[in-house]
Amino acid sequence: MFIFINFVLLFVVVYGDSVPACSAPVARLNDGHLMPRFGFGTWLGLDKYQLPVPVDGEAVQLAVLAAIDAGYRHIDTASIYDDEDQVGRAVNQKIADGAVKREDMFITTKLWNDRHASAAVVAALQESLQRLNLTYVDLFLIHWPFATETKNIRPYADIDYLETWRGMVEAKRLGLASSIGVCNFNLTQLRRLWDSHELKPAVLQVETNLNQQQPELRQFCHSRGVQVVGYTPFGSLFPDRAAPDAPPPRADDPQLLAIADRHNKTVPQVVLRYLFELGVTPIPKSVTKSRIEQNRDIFDFSLDEFDRQQLRSYHTGHRVVDLKIFSDANHYPF
Repeated sequence: MFIFINFVLLFVVVYGDSVPACSAPVARLNDGHLMPRFGFGTWLGLDKYQLPVPVDGEAVQLAVLAAIDAGYRHIDTASIYDDEDQVGRAVNQKIADGAVKREDMFITTKLWNDRHASAAVVAALQESLQRLNLTYVDLFLIHWPFATETKNIRPYADIDYLETWRGMVEAKRLGLASSIGVCNFNLTQLRRLWDSHELKPAVLQVETNLNQQQPELRQFCHSRGVQVVGYTPFGSLFPDRAAPDAPPPRADDPQLLAIADRHNKTVPQVVLRYLFELGVTPIPKSVTKSRIEQNRDIFDFSLDEFDRQQLRSYHTGHRVVDLKIFSDANHYPF
């Protein structure tokens, strides 16, 4: 059902004069902070063989610079991405240039699996902040609900994510993170966390695209004022990145092309707009300036119910990112 709780949307410009006129709206999180409803991802993803796409030189730094120039104010990174330093250099360069102020920006980073002990969380965030060269992040997320003893896949650590959450709460109390949340939790895990602590997660970040539209998680979150951020928003749209067993559609799908043509937009723009209208905050990634600019150009049109029915029909539950290498872990979410 196409419903989004309007009270979480504030169609006000809270940023400086440097933001283009067609500015992304913001959502008020359940802790009172504001989050831009469109973001820029810096994880370069997995290739068709499920191998991480490596960070190449200063590509991420240049991409973040281009994103800020294009009007993005929400930037997503993580300690495991190995690009926090590049994100930090770009953000601080734009602050030094006077293009933005720190309070204009919304920076997210994430806790990796090897720092799940409650006593380790604050130190892990402090290390991220050092790499970012920032004094705080706007959002700090538990990256996965399971724990490992090292950055490697094995061995696992017997640490409940409820313990990890206590460390996240302490990071927020210390002012190192304005808001806290989780990433890649399933509905059972999210409900358990919700019921366990007075301080609730402000954000859930999960894979969200045409094949994986997350209807149950979205309903749970929207009914409780938890914002949903969607990574891998293009899913298997591009043939050169799609796994051999990935279901349709691809970017050349006739139905998608017809919708895009009616709105004078590209297929990726239609997909991003659809996710946005579902109440999801998409965080597309690109290292190409023209695509960075194009991805953000989704706020001057709306989809109709015919469009939404067609786009809804592509939901199959297929995941691009399932990390089955962790499938034997306690608290593996999928």
